[in-house]
Amino acid sequence: MSNETTIVENKLKPFSTMQLLMFCLGFFGLQFAWQMRLALSGPVTEELGADPLIYGLISLAGPFSGMVVQPIIGALSDRTTSRFGRRRPYLLGGAILASLALWVFPNSKEIVEFFGGAFGVAVAPLAGLVLAGVMIWIIDACVNIAQGPYRALIPDVVPREQHAIANSYLSFAIGLGSVVAAATPPVLSKFFNVTMPIPAQFLMAAIAFTGAMIVTCISIQEKQYIPETKDEEKEEKKSLLDGLKEFLTTSPEIVKICTLQFFTWIGTMCLLLYFTLFVVHNLYGVPDIIAEGVDVSKYEAVRLSGTNFALICMALFNLVCFVVSIPIGFLSTKFGNKYVHAISLLIMAISYCILGFADTKLQVALGIGLAGIGWASILSLPFAMLSEYIKPGSEGSVMGIFNIFIAGPQIVVCTLVAWVINHSIIAKDAGTYYHWEYAFFIGALVLLCASVASLAIKEKKN
Repeated sequence: MSNETTIVENKLKPFSTMQLLMFCLGFFGLQFAWQMRLALSGPVTEELGADPLIYGLISLAGPFSGMVVQPIIGALSDRTTSRFGRRRPYLLGGAILASLALWVFPNSKEIVEFFGGAFGVAVAPLAGLVLAGVMIWIIDACVNIAQGPYRALIPDVVPREQHAIANSYLSFAIGLGSVVAAATPPVLSKFFNVTMPIPAQFLMAAIAFTGAMIVTCISIQEKQYIPETKDEEKEEKKSLLDGLKEFLTTSPEIVKICTLQFFTWIGTMCLLLYFTLFVVHNLYGVPDIIAEGVDVSKYEAVRLSGTNFALICMALFNLVCFVVSIPIGFLSTKFGNKYVHAISLLIMAISYCILGFADTKLQVALGIGLAGIGWASILSLPFAMLSEYIKPGSEGSVMGIFNIFIAGPQIVVCTLVAWVINHSIIAKDAGTYYHWEYAFFIGALVLLCASVASLAIKEKKN
C-alpha cells in the first residue's frame, strides 16, 4: 500500500452509531426485496404455469447474475472515477431498476393482457410467464449490481479499525430486513385483519429497496477515485480470468474455502428456493396441478394461508440467525472459525432431515429454526476465513470473484434438483403433487460434505 493511500485512509473519520445505521440501511432495503423475491417467486410463477423444472430454470437468474454480473461490476466499481463516487452509482442504479422489476413481476399477466388488448394482439397463454421470467432475471442482476459494491464500500469510507463493526452492522441489516419482510404480511393479517396480496408485498419491497438505498447514498460521502500509480492502473486492467487465476493461486487454503462454499450453497439454496412451495403443497395439501373438474377457488384461501405460514417460518429462520450471530462470533474467536462453522453446518443438515419428514406446523417450525443457526454461520465465517487472504485495494474484485463459488453451485439446485422434483410425482384425485421434500434430503447430504470440507481448512494463527 502506497504512502498516499495510507494518508487518505488515516483521514477517514470514525463513524458514529447513527452513521453506521444509515450506512447499513440500504442493505436492509436490499435484503427486504431479496427476501420477498426468494419467498414468493415460486407461487407467482406457479400460477402462471411453471412446473418445478421451469421454475428452476427461471431461477438460474440468481447464479448467472452472481457469476457474471457481480465480478464484472465489482471490478468496474474498483476503478470508477465518477464524481458521485466509486460505489454509489451502482448502489442506486441497481436499486431503482430492481424496484421497477419487482413491481412488474407479480403483475406480469395483467400487463401482457393490457398491452395485448390495447394493440389488438392475441396474447399467448404463457406470455405472462415469459415476462415474469424476464423480470426475475432483471431483479437478480440488479441486486447483484448493488450488492458487490456495497460490501466493497466499507474499506472506501470506513476507518480500518471499524471494518469489523461495519460488517456486523451489515449482518444486522440482513437479519432485520429478512425478518421484517417475511413477518409483515402475516402480522397484518393476524392482528389487524388486513390481507396483503402478493403484488402489494412486492410493491412494498420495491419501495423499501429504493427508499432505503437513497437514504444511504445521501448520507455516505465518497471521494472521487483516481489511480495513484501506473502500476495500480495496470493492476486494475486485469481480466476476470486473470483475477480468478491469481485469487485461486494465492494460497491452497483459498481453494479449500471455495470448495466449502460450493457445497454450502447447493445445500442452502435447496431450502431458500423450495421452502415456500414445500409448505404450500406438502404441509397445506394444495395440489401442484389441480385436476380437471376440481373447484380451483376452494384452494385460494389455503394457498394464501400456506404462503403466510411460510413467511412466518422464514422470519423465524432469520430471527434465529440474528440472535445467534454474536454468540457464533464469540465461539469462533475462542475455538476457531472452521470448527464452529463445521458444527453449524452439521446442525443445519439435521434440520433439513427434520423438515423432510415433517408433517405438522410445529415440526416445520423446529426444522426451520435450527436451520437459522447454520445460516448465521454461512453469512459470516467463510468471509472471515477468506479475509486473511484479501489483498488491500482489491476488495471489490475479490468479493466478486468469491461470489462465483456462491452463485455457481446454485445452478445445480436450479437444474438437477428441480429435475429430480419434476420427475417425482404423486397422482391423487385432487390433482398432481410433487415430492418437494426431496430438496431437503439432497441439501442435508451436501451440507454434510460442506461440514467435512470446513475441517480441512488450515487457519492462520493470530
